[in-house]
Amino acid sequence: MNITILDDYHDTVRTLGCFAKLDGHDVTIWNDHVQDVDALAGWLADTEALVLIRERTHIRAALLDRLPKLRLISQRSVFPHIDIEDCTRLGVIVSSHMHADTPSYATAELTWGLVLAAMRQIPQQMASLKSGGWQIGVGNTVGGRTLGIYGYGRIGKVVAGYGTAFGMKVLVWAREESRARAAADGYEVAASKEAFFERSDVLSLHMRLYDATRGIVTAADLMRMKPTALLVNTSRAPLVEPGALVEALRAGCPGMAAVDVYESEPVRDTEHPLLSMDNVICTPHIGYVTREEYELQFSDIFDQVTAYAAGSPANVVNPDVLKK
Repeated sequence: MNITILDDYHDTVRTLGCFAKLDGHDVTIWNDHVQDVDALAGWLADTEALVLIRERTHIRAALLDRLPKLRLISQRSVFPHIDIEDCTRLGVIVSSHMHADTPSYATAELTWGLVLAAMRQIPQQMASLKSGGWQIGVGNTVGGRTLGIYGYGRIGKVVAGYGTAFGMKVLVWAREESRARAAADGYEVAASKEAFFERSDVLSLHMRLYDATRGIVTAADLMRMKPTALLVNTSRAPLVEPGALVEALRAGCPGMAAVDVYESEPVRDTEHPLLSMDNVICTPHIGYVTREEYELQFSDIFDQVTAYAAGSPANVVNPDVLKK
């Protein structure tokens, strides 16, 4: 079977132990990111199974209509970048392991790294030292402060544990079922969404991106935050209302942000507003980018490919396609 893997920026996939699961198949790996439909149609002309690395490339109808040999898209996690209805129309199976019960330590660790880096001004202090300066200001400790966890799932729960270990008071806001789980785990649940934003000293977003969560953090929510507060987003940028974070930071509420995700990726524009703000720390969507996490994710993704090849598709998100 002809298999294509897109967006393997660092040519890492072929070095993973789980890559051996594709032995016997014809595998092509592309390292450059391309969104141009004509270029992708050329790359994927003979592809039967397409492997995606999260949401790096959008797979829309204009491209799908030009890929008559495509029969499977295999990936992990949510799929707002894929036109599922068009895949079904064209007979393309989409397999995606949702790993709802699997903690993501990689993303949780990066989240905590960003919290500490922002609160102690680590990148700014380092830049001063490298330019011949010394201390540039006074940072803040996290102990005793309130850590707001928005979304109590597999990542939010781990980050809440880190907060407890650092002596923070954990406050949770999420959908009703998740709030109940957080309360059962001994964490305080905010009385309301408004109170959650008002009380949090560090507020970290940990929700999946669906239609229902797109723009769930509004400009009004951000303006309720303290001028000393930090907003952390290692989840998805569209969870925040478009443009709201930049405007809120300019207005001083919250006073800081640390982000790993952006409305359009990859970010190539050095004039991006978040990159020009001294009170913002930015990383290039590396929350899940560790060798250990890649082994976990691609083991699932390749299992889906081999399951399809064996005639038993797994984790199918568009089951109607199986009726065709």
